Amino acid sequence: MTSSNPTADTPADRPRAAVMEDVAGLAGVSAMTVSRVLNAPEKVRPETRARVLAAVQELGYRPNFAARSLVTGRSGVLGVVSFDTTLYGPASTLYGIERAARQHDYLVSIASLEALTRRSIAEGVERLRSQSVDGVIIIAPHESASEGLRHLPKDLPVVDVGGGEGVPVPVAAVDQHSGGARATRHLLSLGHRTVWHLSGPPNWIDASGRLQGWRSVLEAEGREVPEPLAGDWSAQSGYEHGRRLARDPEVTAVFVANDPMALGLLRALREAGKRVPEDVSIVGFDDVPEAAYFWPPLTTVRQNFGEVGGQALQLLLDRIAGVEGDVRRMVEPELVVRESTAQLR
Repeated sequence: MTSSNPTADTPADRPRAAVMEDVAGLAGVSAMTVSRVLNAPEKVRPETRARVLAAVQELGYRPNFAARSLVTGRSGVLGVVSFDTTLYGPASTLYGIERAARQHDYLVSIASLEALTRRSIAEGVERLRSQSVDGVIIIAPHESASEGLRHLPKDLPVVDVGGGEGVPVPVAAVDQHSGGARATRHLLSLGHRTVWHLSGPPNWIDASGRLQGWRSVLEAEGREVPEPLAGDWSAQSGYEHGRRLARDPEVTAVFVANDPMALGLLRALREAGKRVPEDVSIVGFDDVPEAAYFWPPLTTVRQNFGEVGGQALQLLLDRIAGVEGDVRRMVEPELVVRESTAQLR
């Protein structure tokens, strides 16, 4: 029977996918050298590695993960346990990990959790182990996650992202304490007597770190420490607390624990007839893509999620390879000054 579509190609017409021997021929090396470049690049001379990688790109070669696992004893897949990826921080962290994994020729399998409890973390990790992952990164920004991390399989390489002190596995995280301190020092440098704080939920490690950074600077400077207001990361909570802050004439500077809450605060102040930054200066946290387009453009603390993802992945690859080293890698945040802060008049 002939095809009803005269233009349809046959298997013989289709271009053959490049194989390792094709890469070896183009690069002028052996297939074994190509395998080393893809699986243990540190063991290959830089100039040889560059030729092989150029050939890989030119030919569009894609490694066969099943074949590679037979050679290396590894699946080429990493697992990520994540929670609430609707929030900017966890979502950006996950993206940073995925991007770093691609650069190291790893696939990523994700287990999303509705809550970070000992049981849910164990179930998420077990789900990933059933896929024969080489190791797991857990994005665990909750205080409640620490207990779950103490009961993971001992034979599985695990790294935590965003964990607090005392976490029993290696950690990569942004220095939240430093970020809160930077925001507070900036506001004090503008002549404000003290700084109010709209914090995140108390059970979030990031929120606690930012609050501690804020408090430590005020105490070190001998300034009044106003009672912090706890939000829930949403613009609505920023707006509701903002209405309260707008009624207090003593409030001239506010450090807000994330940018969406700062957006809600901006609206509440405007509705109350308060000008930003003439009457109240505001600093947020995260530097979401929209922060530069708030009105006024928001001064905020930027987190380098790409760097966090890269550090987490390197920690995990070290553990997979049996290399011991740093167990806690901190990434320094950056203060981005825009138009929501100004010298107090």
